[in-house]
Amino acid sequence: MAKVRAALHHLERQTPALRRRPESRSRRGLENAPQLDRLIHERVRLGIVSALAVNESLSFHDLKRFLNTTDGNLSVHARKLEEAGYLGCTKSFAGRVPRTAYRLTAAGRRALERYLDDMERVIRVARNHSA
Repeated sequence: MAKVRAALHHLERQTPALRRRPESRSRRGLENAPQLDRLIHERVRLGIVSALAVNESLSFHDLKRFLNTTDGNLSVHARKLEEAGYLGCTKSFAGRVPRTAYRLTAAGRRALERYLDDMERVIRVARNHSA
């Protein structure tokens, strides 16, 4: 995992510079480095979309327990994903208790697929550079 993080950091630092410089042997293949979706890349948000990719919907409480995070942290990250159109949110009451349920939208599913494809490319680059 450390190699992947190092390769990702290297790609993020080098990509703009590579577009201006001629290709060198050691940087071949990096000019097409993926631009990761920064909205999904954050740990809690990636956890939210990943959990919802395999569940039709999850309650706020279930996501909070699954991700081991606080109410405030989950609320802020879920709102960012909702504002981007990646999540749908349904609010209701069970008696006097508020219930919030989240589901992954079609746009969110496509964004997750693109993100996973990009991460696979990062992993391939990291493996090729470590060999």
